[in-house]
Amino acid sequence: MQAVYECETGNYHTFCPISCVAWLYQKIEDSFFLVIGTKTCGYFLQNAMGVMIFAEPRYAMAELEEGDISAKLNPFEELKGLCEQVKKDRNPSVIVWIGTCTTEIIKMDLEGIAQQVESALGIPIVVARANGLDYAFTQGEDQVLAAMARRCPTDPVAEEKKERAGLKTFLPFGKKEKEEPPKPAHAPLVLFGSLIDPVVNQLTLELQKQGITVSGWLPAPRFGELPPLTRDTYVVGVNPFLARTASVLSRTLQCKLITAPFPIGPDGTRAWIEAICQALGVEPMGLAEREAKIWESLAPDLAFLNGKSVFFMGDNLLEISLARFLIRCGMKVQEVGIPYLDRRYQGAEIELLERTCAEMGHPAVRIVEKPDNYYQLQRIRELSPDLVITGMAHANPLEARGYNTKWSVEFTFSQIHGFTNSHDVLRLVRKPLDRNNALNALGWEKLIQEV
Repeated sequence: MQAVYECETGNYHTFCPISCVAWLYQKIEDSFFLVIGTKTCGYFLQNAMGVMIFAEPRYAMAELEEGDISAKLNPFEELKGLCEQVKKDRNPSVIVWIGTCTTEIIKMDLEGIAQQVESALGIPIVVARANGLDYAFTQGEDQVLAAMARRCPTDPVAEEKKERAGLKTFLPFGKKEKEEPPKPAHAPLVLFGSLIDPVVNQLTLELQKQGITVSGWLPAPRFGELPPLTRDTYVVGVNPFLARTASVLSRTLQCKLITAPFPIGPDGTRAWIEAICQALGVEPMGLAEREAKIWESLAPDLAFLNGKSVFFMGDNLLEISLARFLIRCGMKVQEVGIPYLDRRYQGAEIELLERTCAEMGHPAVRIVEKPDNYYQLQRIRELSPDLVITGMAHANPLEARGYNTKWSVEFTFSQIHGFTNSHDVLRLVRKPLDRNNALNALGWEKLIQEV
């Protein structure tokens, strides 16, 4: 049952992609992020991420002034001075420059300046143009990872010899070299996408159960641990908003991209692992039983959500994966709004969505790219969904009109990947419904009328 595609001409009601700094500076432990923009960018970061009193985050603002915009100041000297101060105070292994809308508008050559600053200071400078001209705020991570991919070593043999030589030079007398782990029987596999360490460990262990060894992750916890990438390396993403990174890995670096559904929900996680096994020539084992066990544990959630309707307004590019999982849970997806859809990168996910609809007897899903919120609100009024998953801008107005809402950004920052986190996805979906059911049981409408 094929999905129905439409495209409207609405505005993008999402966060600015420079918000990716919030989670990436924590993931890449030896990094420092320098956002190059205006005071508005600084206000956004301060409000979006909060003011950290007891912890000093590894990011800062390089505020453009009138002299920068009118080309009266030398951008090389200005940025070099800031990076010298960062190197002195923090000594990071890498500094990531985050370009903003203003750097695009005034045509600032960040890549050219970065090469000069890198040569002068002897510290890697990675440039990512994660500005508000993108479609969704999650694409900021896509820009950073695409830039990081270009810094991955491409000759693992030379790198290995260099490391071994260094070990021999600095090894104390009488000590033996550390034994190297056995090489996997299959081709190298690199996973790309920023996930917190517990989820990274979970997915890595799930693949180990299939006899698959993960050669590395992009991003790595430390800049010096970026995985080698060659023509023989297989790569697979864990998030649907990493289309640009996938393009750099497959086209520029000539890696072998595994097109797979994303590991969200038991069905998506199983399909993701099966696609990796098929690409590497490994026979999957016990996945059907593993998936069935997870579905069994979700029985209370499935009984509650069965038959309820959900409407996605579109915000973070996770919409198709979440819609597919919720349809498998028995929910009715009325519309899937999405700011941007790369049909090549999400091709396997779309196929799984259509197959899920056919198996569950669900009508063809309506996917609206770049939705117009004015028309969406009219459709919400006509369809009266039980739940609207939306950006923060529309949540309170919809709640005031009597609709249950859930912030889509919460799915971005929650643990939703893998078998064991399937309950967390449904917990997020259930929370507003459970809350309003509890309020109705208390007779809150009557209390409001009395007040």
